[in-house]
This record gives sequence, C-alpha cells and structure tokens, in this order.
Amino acid sequence: MVGPTAAGKSETALALAERFGGEIVNADSRQVYRGMDAGTAKPPRAARARLPHHLYDIVDPAEPYSLALYRRDALAACEGVWARGRAPWLVGGTGQYVWALLEGWRVPDVAPRPALRAELRALAVREGVEALHARLRAVDPEGAERIDARNVRRVVRAIEVRQATGEPIGVRQTKGDPGFAWLALGVDRERDQLIWRINRRTEAMFAGGLVEETRALLDGGLPPDASALSSIGYAEAVRELRGEITREKAIELTKRATKRLARRQRQWFRRQDPRIVWADGPEAAAGAVAPFLSG
Repeated sequence: MVGPTAAGKSETALALAERFGGEIVNADSRQVYRGMDAGTAKPPRAARARLPHHLYDIVDPAEPYSLALYRRDALAACEGVWARGRAPWLVGGTGQYVWALLEGWRVPDVAPRPALRAELRALAVREGVEALHARLRAVDPEGAERIDARNVRRVVRAIEVRQATGEPIGVRQTKGDPGFAWLALGVDRERDQLIWRINRRTEAMFAGGLVEETRALLDGGLPPDASALSSIGYAEAVRELRGEITREKAIELTKRATKRLARRQRQWFRRQDPRIVWADGPEAAAGAVAPFLSG
C-alpha cells in the first residue's frame, strides 16, 4: 500500500487486512523508531490492537538503521506472516524501502567508515544539510536527485559508498527476484485535499506533544544532530527548543517540508507506473485484492 504522506494508506490497509485476513508490515523509515510517536503518524494503539503490526518501535533513535537491515527485518516479518497462513500488507511511503523489498534489491556491501561519517555529519551541523547535499551532488548527481537533503543518514551513506567504491550508490543497488508474488496498491488524494490533510495533521502533531516528545529525546541523551531528529517535524521542534524559531514558524516549516515530501513520494510511486493499481477507496482496492489472493 503506497502513496504520498497523509493520503490515508494506513486506514485503507487496516480495513483491507481485516477483511482479507492479513497483518501489517511497516514500510516507513521513521516509524521504526521507539519514542517517536507524535511526529511520525504511526498507526494509533487502538488500530494496532485490532490485528498484528510489525516493524514499528523496533529501533532506538540513537541506533543506526540501514536499508540492508530493513530488508532483512521486513523479509523475516513477511515469512512469519506467510507461515501463519496470512497475507503481509506492506504499508508506508518510503519508496526505497518498498522497492528494495519488492524488486529484490542487492544493497551495497560497504562497511561503515566512522571517521568519514563524523566529518560529514559535522559539515551538516556546521553549514547546514544543503551544504552536505551539495557535496553529494558533486560526486553523484543522480543519487542527490533521489535523496532528500534532510535525510542526513542517506546522504552520508551515498557519499560513503561513492568514496569506498568509486561508483554511485545506484550502481551498487542492483535488482533481482524477490522470491514472492506481490500486488502494489496506490492511495492518493486530489492536490487540495492532500494539502488540507497535511496541514491538519501537522497542527495535530504539534498540539499532540511533538515538541515535548523531542525535548524528552534530547533530555534522554539523543544528540540534536542524530539522524532520527532530522525527520520532518522533529528538526523544526529542535529549532524551536533552541529558541531559533517560534511555534508558529515551526508549524509553518513542517507543513512546507511535508508537502515537499509528498511530491518526492509521487516520484517513487507514479500514477503512470503499470506496477501500481491506484484505487479510490477500500472497495475499489478490494476488487484488485480478491483475484490476486485467490490466484
């Protein structure tokens, strides 16, 4: 179940998984983190109590978590669901996570280089994430086009792979047979409606304790430049806590960044992509799901 943020993927997937006997597997790169609830739009506890949900709250925000680890964990979760005679519903808007699993990507086997990572993160803190992104663009323009400047972890990894191998990260991400059949369903909204939903959800996140949650993470020892805190909403909350911006400005910047995220997600999940069945609501999606599962 794919599509832009705030389109309603989780609600649609939950309804269909209950109807067809399935379990939810997370495909959102921020919802894996423990203690980051207010700003990541995780399915509410009541929804997660209705049927099993996997790969939520599995990583401490201070821990590194890579695409390779996600593929390992997601495959293990799916194997468990299949073993119970049910269907795994992969739900999320992180295109790299989704396609890495469905297209059987072979993730670059390049060992971390701590000194380089520290240097690059320091550059992002000192001169801003755009300066770090410019460094990636200079050595890997295609990678820079695909990777959001705010995602410091992925930018650092792309530079790391380029320096270690002499090749762009995309060359190293080859594809293969995933070993299973899949159906991709797309959920989207008209532009004005999606913007309205993004705005309302952002306001609800701040009203629901996003800044307080960020303060608790910092008080618990999480560094302000931690990759997890580069997430949309948390980065703005950190700036508010530092006194750099007001609450109103933090909300405005978060709305803006979330709309940019939705545009990037539509590049990963295009309306013209023949692999994706776009459905307007659960009933339309069910019409595609039933024959796929029975086949």
